[in-house]
Amino acid sequence: MSNDSEAEETEAADEADEETGFQQGDFVKLAYTARTVDGDQLVDTTDPEVAEEEGVGEDQEFSPRTVVLGQGHLFQAVEDDIVGKEAGDEGTVTVPAAEAFGEYDEEEVRTVSADKIPEDDRYPGAHVDVDGEHGHVETIIGGRARVDFNHPLAGEDVEYDYEILDEVEDRVEQAQGIVQMMLDMELEMWFETETVEEDQLVEPDEDDEDAEPETETVEVEKDTLYIEATPQLTMNQQWMMGKQQIAQQLTQLLDIDRIIVQEELGGGGMGMPGMMGGMGGGDVDLEEAVEDMDLEDEDIDADEIVEEIENAEE
Repeated sequence: MSNDSEAEETEAADEADEETGFQQGDFVKLAYTARTVDGDQLVDTTDPEVAEEEGVGEDQEFSPRTVVLGQGHLFQAVEDDIVGKEAGDEGTVTVPAAEAFGEYDEEEVRTVSADKIPEDDRYPGAHVDVDGEHGHVETIIGGRARVDFNHPLAGEDVEYDYEILDEVEDRVEQAQGIVQMMLDMELEMWFETETVEEDQLVEPDEDDEDAEPETETVEVEKDTLYIEATPQLTMNQQWMMGKQQIAQQLTQLLDIDRIIVQEELGGGGMGMPGMMGGMGGGDVDLEEAVEDMDLEDEDIDADEIVEEIENAEE
């Protein structure tokens, strides 16, 4: 064996050793808490006890999250630290301000006309949108407002404490994890492989240069993700504005052909509450209905009941 061949084999073996543990593209379930280095301010957490102690997210559920390495779901420094590790490993990473929420920029503190701010938000600390930019009011004097358009955590280094709980291999859990991360919602999902008809272009005869394009209908299998819509989903602003982006991520990361979001609408009779549907209308034989009732133990005349009902309808 030549020296070159031996070197190539050694290099390949080294690369194989380096690629143990989690790699880019893997679905990983994480528990983590992130705080600012200065001030110990909570930035994000998956721990419900931490959230309760900090008094945040009372209407929000806190639980471990599924992320896909290499997709920008975490700060790059955190992802780099996770790559190569395994389930059960823990770590602490400090993300510099420049890589977290950016350095603080004094030029992003600007004076604007107070008329651009709603009257209810004209006070120090109010979060406002001015000319498409989000910021918070520092001061208002007369008709001028000083607004800080920096991110609230700009200039802050962020420390992440994390634990790798497991690799997520189930496709339904992978899909649910992506949606929960983007919308903070748990939705019912399932996969089906379906045979559908599809029009495909027929290859023309090479000798026929003037041939018109022709199509034929063929049956193809489609790997489909079904998502059960809820009233909360249909009213979710992030979903309404970003459903195409979410669908694109699901399609690419899960290698599926299509996504179907279905909504179940309740039906039923239009009768009075507490009544069966048939009591709201339609042809009903009152005499037969009354005869079906058990009146043996009651001092009630069936004919009188029918007569009273008919008189009431008139």
